[in-house]
Amino acid sequence: MRFRSITAAVGLSSVAAAALLPTQQVKERALEYVVQPKVFIISMFDPEAEVWWGIPEFDLLALNITVPGFSPLFPDAHCTANGDICQLVTGESEINAAVTISSLVQSPRFDLKSTYFMVAGIAGVNPEVATICAVTFARYAVQVALQYEIDPREISANYSTGYIPQGSVVPDEYPQSIYGTEVFEVNQDLQKLAASFARNATLNDSSEAVSYRALYATSDLYAAGTKAPSVIECDVATSDVYYSGKILGEVFGNFTTLVTNGTGVYCTTAQEDNATLEALLRAAAVKAVDFSRIIVMRTASDMDRPWPGQSATANLFYSNQGAFEPAIQNIYLAGVKVVEGILEGWNATFAGGVKPSNYIGDIFGTLGGTPDFGPYAYNNNPVKRDLSRRSVKGKRDVPL
Repeated sequence: MRFRSITAAVGLSSVAAAALLPTQQVKERALEYVVQPKVFIISMFDPEAEVWWGIPEFDLLALNITVPGFSPLFPDAHCTANGDICQLVTGESEINAAVTISSLVQSPRFDLKSTYFMVAGIAGVNPEVATICAVTFARYAVQVALQYEIDPREISANYSTGYIPQGSVVPDEYPQSIYGTEVFEVNQDLQKLAASFARNATLNDSSEAVSYRALYATSDLYAAGTKAPSVIECDVATSDVYYSGKILGEVFGNFTTLVTNGTGVYCTTAQEDNATLEALLRAAAVKAVDFSRIIVMRTASDMDRPWPGQSATANLFYSNQGAFEPAIQNIYLAGVKVVEGILEGWNATFAGGVKPSNYIGDIFGTLGGTPDFGPYAYNNNPVKRDLSRRSVKGKRDVPL
């Protein structure tokens, strides 16, 4: 009967013929056009991406989809054959991340409404909170370099730093000019679930990293930096500037504390996350993605500041920290546990979503709710948002 049915359909249109194909073949044919991933891994550059390829758990190179607007270096999204797991590579820095993610969410090849997004990359680490080779999961992403900057050789004697929040006149004043990308908060309940999955992994380390950590033992402030790598819940800073040093680390740590109203804990530094989250937030605002389904995982490849007695330049340029390769491996080792946890718990937990008990979104409350950080009525803080008052003098709203 199947043979006769197909034979009779030879003269039908391709649409009618497709209706006679077995269900599995129809699904496979439809998959060529719209993919509905359960998990989408967001990598930023080659090593972060390639660590997922050739692994025993799943084959991300089974289905490769060219997406207009992706980086010319990384033009394809990669997916498993059934489309359950996908990956893209944004390219490094905020602009690359914003454009790539914006292109993804507008692509007709994907239905992302129920997709979990996992940022999975390396980062610098604050030794006051964590150590090299550690795996971190963030609740907040803070755009720490979105500030005024004065060369420290020209700042006033009573200033501790050349970074001053926009619209403000002193380093510890809450930004009076808000752009909207300063802070993002993701689902803390999902963050904790992801961290619990990752804690089932055996993390990679190196003898060089063990030796490098020991150099921080002369200061009690860096006790966390001397410990073996583990999974930690703490927050990520975003800056296109790849910085090094105790002073800048403390400045950006203080800014994280300031703009999250004392809730955020700065521990990692990366170049893309606020841009990625802004693109996803705008997609969430039109119901193209679910902002409560975002995980930000960063593994620590280097210390963001020198050990006591070392120079910032030596820390950045000349030190052999021994953490890059283990950090890359830990993206996979910890990340695959998160992916498996979501897929294995799909029907029971994740298909319907993990309801956040905290606020999620940006400083404007774009997705609804009241932010638990920032000025709650940003138009009256005062925050200057109209173009007629975009001068420095207008932003400060104080005599110069």
